[in-house]
Amino acid sequence: MIPTPGAEAKYIHPLARFVTKEAIALILKVDISQIREIRCWARVILVVGERLSKFVSYADLPPILVVEPPNNADIIRWRKRWQKNNRQAPQFWVEFYKQKFEQALSVAKLQDWGQTISMIKFAFSPAALQQLRHFYSTAKSNLENLSVMAA
Repeated sequence: MIPTPGAEAKYIHPLARFVTKEAIALILKVDISQIREIRCWARVILVVGERLSKFVSYADLPPILVVEPPNNADIIRWRKRWQKNNRQAPQFWVEFYKQKFEQALSVAKLQDWGQTISMIKFAFSPAALQQLRHFYSTAKSNLENLSVMAA
């Protein structure tokens, strides 16, 4: 079936709340500026850009702060998607959260990201969790140093 312009899905996927340009660019290993359009369809996400037309699964996207936190149904969807990967999140999730730690403008925001990760720590291997803890502590010390210098 060929989609028609203006036709939109009546069903909104529950994981659609985690769709961000940053995460999709990281999944596809492209620059954010290359992405022109993101279409959320019923079962997949269509990403269109310069020399780019790809489908992305909703279950590949990591949770973010500004929306409702993950629930049990979300966890089931992720684990089903990760079945072939030892039921672990893809490695780019670590990179995504590393970027979020580095982009945090306050310790409070950094702590919010840390709480998000603590809710989904089941998704990471012990080594990945250790990496995330290292990135978190580095970002926290950088923010604390900036606040001391500003005072």
